Amino acid sequence: MTTSASPIANDELPDLFAGLARYETIYLAVSGGLDSMALMYLVADWQAARRSAPGPSPSIQVLTVDHGLRPQARAEAQTVAAAAKELGLPAHILTWTGTLPQSGIQAAARDIRYQLLLDRIASDQHAEQRAAAALVLAHHREVLAETVLMRLSRGAGIDGLAAMQPLGHRDGTAIVRPLLDVPKARLRATLVSRNRHWLEDPSNQNPEFERVRLRAATAARKQLNLSDQALALTARRMARAQDALNAVAD
Repeated sequence: MTTSASPIANDELPDLFAGLARYETIYLAVSGGLDSMALMYLVADWQAARRSAPGPSPSIQVLTVDHGLRPQARAEAQTVAAAAKELGLPAHILTWTGTLPQSGIQAAARDIRYQLLLDRIASDQHAEQRAAAALVLAHHREVLAETVLMRLSRGAGIDGLAAMQPLGHRDGTAIVRPLLDVPKARLRATLVSRNRHWLEDPSNQNPEFERVRLRAATAARKQLNLSDQALALTARRMARAQDALNAVAD
């Protein structure tokens, strides 16, 4: 597999993950897909470099979800756990035992993942410790751009168009997205350069899903100057507008 994008270099990691240094415990959400596997390898390298520097370094745990929505889900979770073990990272497979959805599968799967991930963190951390823990997600620039477009199609206002942000909170836990400014092509190049493999979710090729249709229209969007970079910039500007309005309201 070839790519024209450059891999993420080790000297970029301190800036890329600077926001993680404030936490005592980092939980990486890793599905086994390209994005989250790249996140896991990059954060492992960042942690290794910090061990040789003065000062404390966060502990890292890998969380992967067996949602049971596909027959391969368990084997995929075990693949992630094995890759984490090779890096010396403790990994935990979180298994969904509730009712499986019959419709709205992508949204339901997302909700299941969040519930299992946040429940695990809550069980690990006492209430007073939650501020020192973070759930780290691998959302990148293309995912942010797609989210902005999806919300535009629903007539979203400032709150909706602010979309994902590098730092948010949910159920008392910090949600950190350090890769929002990184193109997916660079994540792919990073794994290819290391000869690392990732799992492909067949639902990412299913045109029944809105996000898949948006990805298929990437070339057309670029011709209309609706690039991922421009849409990501819109999200950042909407977030600043939202903060300003909240400050005035306060």
